[in-house]
Amino acid sequence: MSTTDLAIATNAKVENRMRSIRVWDPFVRLFHWSLVGLFVFAFATGDEWDAAHELAGYVIAGLVGARVIWGLVGSRHARFSDFVHRPSTILAYLRDSVFLKAKRYVGHNPAGGAMVIALLAMIAIIAGSGYAMTTDMFWGADWVEEVHEAAVYSTLVLIALHVGGVVLASLEHGENLVRAMFTGRKRAD
Repeated sequence: MSTTDLAIATNAKVENRMRSIRVWDPFVRLFHWSLVGLFVFAFATGDEWDAAHELAGYVIAGLVGARVIWGLVGSRHARFSDFVHRPSTILAYLRDSVFLKAKRYVGHNPAGGAMVIALLAMIAIIAGSGYAMTTDMFWGADWVEEVHEAAVYSTLVLIALHVGGVVLASLEHGENLVRAMFTGRKRAD
């Protein structure tokens, strides 16, 4: 690569970075991808490797607790106040998305914000019921295991909806939301 080509490529990267803004802070990105990996690991080890499954569950519970705190005191787009909307706003956003006319949000859109809350709640139920199964009080209680499994499979449905929503919003607004969750940056306009 010539010096001129290198300068052009460098200028293009600088211009591209200038047209983008930081949205997802390092904690949000680390939380997100750690949760993805740990959930997959916990799901895969659920019936096969109890000690590892339980350890993953404890780490997940800690992550969820930290994310709730960060949702109250974290950076602008990490705060619940930035992305928790009224049900009517969420429904209007979903309706507009069906017609590919939804407003673009720099942070989570109303549907994405609702999904964050739903996933945090379901994962908290999974962690809580998983922990309960290890206590003397609920050891062997079938209903606790049923709650745990139902929450896991409900979360899988939410994950599928989440991925579908990310794909739809990425296509609708012409931006790669998966890349944004790695880099922390989205386009400014």
